[in-house]
Amino acid sequence: MKNIDLACIVEDDPMHLFITKKYIELSGFVEKILVCKNGKEAYDTLKAMFLNSETLPEIIFLDLNMPIWDGWQFLDEFTKIPIPENQSITIYILTSSNNEEDFKKAKKYSLNSNYLVKPIEQDQLKDILSEFVK
Repeated sequence: MKNIDLACIVEDDPMHLFITKKYIELSGFVEKILVCKNGKEAYDTLKAMFLNSETLPEIIFLDLNMPIWDGWQFLDEFTKIPIPENQSITIYILTSSNNEEDFKKAKKYSLNSNYLVKPIEQDQLKDILSEFVK
C-alpha cells in the first residue's frame, strides 16, 4: 500500500483548515500536506511546482468562498495548466455552500460527485483518502 505523497488544502478559514489538516494527518494516508489560504496562492504555488517539474498533489481539497481568488477562479485558471498524463490530480470541493447553483456549477468541472459540504466528518475524509492508497 502506497501512501499519498502530497495533498493540498485550499482554505482561508483557520478552524476548517485546522480540522481538515488534522483529519488528514490522523488518517495516516498522506505523507505531506500543502496549505494555501486562497485560490490565487494555490494557483501560483501549483503552477510554480509544475514549471519546476516538482510532484504535484494527488488530491486537492478546495474551498469555494475565499478572498482574493475564490475556488471558481482557481478552477478556471488551474484547468489551463497542462498537467502531465502520468500525474493524476483529484479535486474535491470542500465548502460550507449547499447552494444549488454552486452544485450545478461544479458539474461543469465534473466535480459534482466530489462536492463535500462542511463540516466534514473524520470518517468521511478517511474513506476518501483510503480510495487513493489501494
